[in-house]
Amino acid sequence: MGLRSQRGPVLLAVMLSTGLIAIDSTIIATAVPSIVDDIGGFTEFPWLFSVYLLAQAVSVPIYGKLNDLFGRKPVILWGIGLFLVSSILCGLAWSILPLIVFRVLQGLGAGAIMPTTITIIGDLYSVRERAKVQGYVASVWGVASVVGPTLGGVFSEWVSWRWIFFVNIPICLLAGTMILRRFHEQVERRRPAIDYRGAALLAAGLTLVILGVLEGGQAWAWNSPNSIAILGVGLALLVTFGFVERSAPDPVLPLWIFRRRLLLSSGFLSVGVGAILLGLSSYIPVYAQEALGAGPLVAGLALGALTVGWPISASQAGKVYLRVGFRGCALIGSSLVVVGVALLLLLDQQSSIYEVGGYCLFIGFGMGLVAAPTLIAAQSSVGWTERGVVTANNIFLRSLGSALGVAVFGAMANAVVGDGAVDPARLTDAVHRIFIAMLLVSVVMVVLAGLIPRSADRVTAEPATTPDATKPGDPSPAHAE
Repeated sequence: MGLRSQRGPVLLAVMLSTGLIAIDSTIIATAVPSIVDDIGGFTEFPWLFSVYLLAQAVSVPIYGKLNDLFGRKPVILWGIGLFLVSSILCGLAWSILPLIVFRVLQGLGAGAIMPTTITIIGDLYSVRERAKVQGYVASVWGVASVVGPTLGGVFSEWVSWRWIFFVNIPICLLAGTMILRRFHEQVERRRPAIDYRGAALLAAGLTLVILGVLEGGQAWAWNSPNSIAILGVGLALLVTFGFVERSAPDPVLPLWIFRRRLLLSSGFLSVGVGAILLGLSSYIPVYAQEALGAGPLVAGLALGALTVGWPISASQAGKVYLRVGFRGCALIGSSLVVVGVALLLLLDQQSSIYEVGGYCLFIGFGMGLVAAPTLIAAQSSVGWTERGVVTANNIFLRSLGSALGVAVFGAMANAVVGDGAVDPARLTDAVHRIFIAMLLVSVVMVVLAGLIPRSADRVTAEPATTPDATKPGDPSPAHAE
């Protein structure tokens, strides 16, 4: 099951593809000042993050369905190719507006890569095997949490910010070549009925809703005509999408996903994971710098404890869910998150940066025992023809939770801090309110973990499959050569 096994080259290609997304999520943050100094656009630079997140979140459900219709290989090759071209274009951008447009293309490429890599792992490895293999994939995020900001700083200070995008070129070429040559799947050749109308309604509705949530209270007021119109039209399109999917012969997002207890509980757990993750990512560095007087690097390292703790526990989560089941593993992880967030309430203006890092590390340990195992449980409950949609839905809901978390927590902070210079005492009060909201979210996560049916644990007793087979009943096994 390691990198030197028969499936090793495909696993390595999946890790490289995942690395593209993991590094890209951290490398650009440290380069923003250099980008603005070179091509301008200080007031527009937040869009570099917003449009990327928006494009990725909106496209994930559609790519998930394409995975099930046409196979994983063409979808991931398309995603890697689009990410490669858009990275080159980003590196060549001559002003902030083209860079924002090219970031949209990058987000669309990431939207194809993210769910497909996870789905390929689900195809190639049994549940018991994934208990070990997920350690390899989790290590990618741990390395990226350190390598990303470091590379961003080095390129910005010593070379050029453009290399934060050019560095993707060799990784894309290597991952694409390995997928092309070593990953093979037997896709049932049929003439699919593509749900163009459903895809268009879903993409348009999600775009407006997520855009309204991301920019509400920032680009425009929540009660402004812009906000009401964008959110109202977006919700109306999503309601229409629901009616259309009920009669579609091959819906892009089947509604049965929201009727199965396991998929529903694991999906809403992803919402909570996304909300807490982005809430901490947004406000821990600000609190560390403005209230505790730490420098940007030290503040970043305090948050980095979260992204280090997560992959460490995720790499060991397999041993936990094989022993106590998916439900028990999720309950342990979500309980750790509750304790970790509760500890954050002890922070004040006299706290040390080591306390902040320690509590974030504790929360990261809990997150690693929730996110990966619940996704594996959801994947294992369906066959090959449904695995792509289920995986994409889980990832999309995490993105939606991130967007909602940023919006809600931002509104809470702005209500306390207000305009003008940041007052450390008021910022500490605002962050405490956000921590209370996170505590409520984490308690709900414990309840959702308890709703995972015990029947989901049956697959943990299944023997490992052979390298070129998937679960019984899967019509399209995947293998490596």
